[in-house]
Amino acid sequence: MGGRFRFGHAMSDVHPRVAAALSAQLARWRAALDGGERRIGWKLGLNFPEVEAVIGREPIIGYLTTGTLLATGESYSPRDGAQLRAETEVALVIGEDVAADANADTARAAIVGAAVALEIVDVSRPPADLEGIVVENAFHRAFVLSPARRIDPSRREGRLLVNGNLRASATAGADHGDVVRAVAQLLAAAGGEQLQRGDHILCGALTHVAIQPGDEIKAEIQTLGAVTLKIA
Repeated sequence: MGGRFRFGHAMSDVHPRVAAALSAQLARWRAALDGGERRIGWKLGLNFPEVEAVIGREPIIGYLTTGTLLATGESYSPRDGAQLRAETEVALVIGEDVAADANADTARAAIVGAAVALEIVDVSRPPADLEGIVVENAFHRAFVLSPARRIDPSRREGRLLVNGNLRASATAGADHGDVVRAVAQLLAAAGGEQLQRGDHILCGALTHVAIQPGDEIKAEIQTLGAVTLKIA
């Protein structure tokens, strides 16, 4: 889940509970990579009441690997009891490593392209506390990426269609440099990881729509393209 956030902390200001939970999350990420999955990048997470109760409108992050990456047009099979939501998101492409202490201009300059992302999240509880939500990868279940384009994604309209019907739309923010800085700082606070060249960053939900088995989902962003997914 995502949306606008209040960003301004330094790396040393990351809440200790968030840092500890991210360390545990990244241990799972490393195990997935050791098991053969490949690194894709990161997702920004917001609008979790259990998290906001501790840190306010600051973001958390989750990881993205090939283990949950689907091709456009493929099907996703949810588990029993899932409460699925579909999210249209801007996916930034990072062109150089970004240090935790990068300033706004450096972070902004690291963005070399953008893509459309369709993310599937499962908002059923548990987990229902900060640690559980972070460790369980911020409700992430699956995602689809369009081919990246060298286009500034600022102020582009994102839309989510279900079974051909427009269900939600919103406009992307004007500056994504703060997203890059947030991810770089959170990675460093969680144990010395770094935002790397080639990483993708899902910037947070422009749409957040309830979906169910049998639905056909389409996420599109103006001038960036579109991707689709079926819910089995």
